[in-house]
Amino acid sequence: MTVTVRRAYVDGRHGQMHVRTAGLRVGSRPPLLCIHMSPMTGRVFEPLLGAIGTDRLAVAFDTPGFGLSDPPPAPPGIDDYAADLLSGLAALDLTGPFDVMGYHTGAMTSVALALRAPDRVRRVIMISAPVFTADELARLNAYYAHREPQPDGSHLVKRWQGFLYHHLRPGCTIEDVADVFRDALLGGRNEWWGHRAAFAYDLASALAKVRQPVLILNPGDDLDVQTRRAAGASPASRLLELPAWGHGFLDQHTVEATQLVRGFLDAAAGHEFTSLTVPPSASGPRYPQRIGSLPPDA
Repeated sequence: MTVTVRRAYVDGRHGQMHVRTAGLRVGSRPPLLCIHMSPMTGRVFEPLLGAIGTDRLAVAFDTPGFGLSDPPPAPPGIDDYAADLLSGLAALDLTGPFDVMGYHTGAMTSVALALRAPDRVRRVIMISAPVFTADELARLNAYYAHREPQPDGSHLVKRWQGFLYHHLRPGCTIEDVADVFRDALLGGRNEWWGHRAAFAYDLASALAKVRQPVLILNPGDDLDVQTRRAAGASPASRLLELPAWGHGFLDQHTVEATQLVRGFLDAAAGHEFTSLTVPPSASGPRYPQRIGSLPPDA
């Protein structure tokens, strides 16, 4: 069973913010705020929103500058994204406690939210929690730097090749990857802002200050090696290895992903991790077997 995912706009700190919502505020379950990676959009969470929205309100904004949300006047930091999302929740008249689930850049923003609003953020789910070395940061900043448009479109070809390298896996066709790739282009000339913010954020130090329960999901994607370094960084956290999942798992394994999320969010206080198990589809060998945050020719 799923519910309809609806789209709307609200007024944020820097103009309009595009938002997807599903479900209603039901009983004592707090809303779930989902935060996408950059430079993507909230569409990555649509299957999850429709599934988990059957018993709570689920919300996914396009963060400012991405998707259909207006950009801020200057490149933001992770803390700026957290402030923007709080303003978006306020515009939806959601001023009470909420749970948060972030994906890559969004995972960092979820930690920033937990620290900025500790009385409101109840539980945190991170899809990857990358802790980078100085060498990795230098290479990543160079690879994800802004590329000036070229007459022959080679700047787009380079982005497509990297995107395909990270996203193509069993159960996902090139057509599927191409459909998602269009979201990566909506950031326009500001597409590098999210990576800049992520690479400047000291996630390990921030995680050490988080007191809410934190579930770190580590799929077999381009940040799995760096995510293992976050194990134990937060005093109330657990890292769950999901090697057979990668980008696209919310579309390919919606039911199992929703069950995993719901199990953590709905558990009694103090027992958040007691009944968590690795879903069967996530427990196989890592694919692709190659390991690395960047393509070989980067």
